[in-house]
Amino acid sequence: MKDRAMELKTRPGQRNGEADVLAAIEEMPDEDKDIATRFHQLVAEVAPDLVPRTWYGMPAYATPGKSGKVICFFQGATKMKTRYNTVGFSGSANLDDGSMWPTAFAVQTWNATNNIELSALVKKSIT
Repeated sequence: MKDRAMELKTRPGQRNGEADVLAAIEEMPDEDKDIATRFHQLVAEVAPDLVPRTWYGMPAYATPGKSGKVICFFQGATKMKTRYNTVGFSGSANLDDGSMWPTAFAVQTWNATNNIELSALVKKSIT
């Protein structure tokens, strides 16, 4: 919550989203850093229009412009004191499918299958 409060106090002109995200990733323990780095690279590749920024001190990717709605994000297991690293999608992501669909995915390791599946989800979330 402290991270989010600081993000809200920082004026938009003073923010450097890419640098803030890379700094947040660099501060992570190695077990979180690898997956966060790979997710950051994936988003940059498949959704280059999304704007990197931090959200609650974690890497997030938002729509460009004033609204800047977060579409997807990474949560490190260590910082969040959870069992798994998580890649999540906000309500602004276009993932609606029927009456129920997942919005967060536990990621223990990064592999080719995860890369393909998360690439498809990120692409779908912005269409």
